[in-house]
Amino acid sequence: MSAVVKWWSRAAAAVTGVVLTLVVPVHAWAAGNGVADVAVEAVKYRRRRTGFGFFGFFGGLCCLIVVGAIVLAIVLISRGRRNKKQP
Repeated sequence: MSAVVKWWSRAAAAVTGVVLTLVVPVHAWAAGNGVADVAVEAVKYRRRRTGFGFFGFFGGLCCLIVVGAIVLAIVLISRGRRNKKQP
């Protein structure tokens, strides 16, 4: 395994750990103190928009980039495993 792949996998594991360390307690806190009720009320009384707008475009673009990165990672990982099996 090359040094870049080792570094990337370690960095991805570290980022995943940090995100889970922050997200899980925040989610538990938000679910337990009434913030969920405020969010439901905000969604009920949200102003309806007719189009996606500026942020909708960039949100969709960001989503496509993330999905593309995930697909690329899966392809690279599967290609690397296939190359190891050959003598």
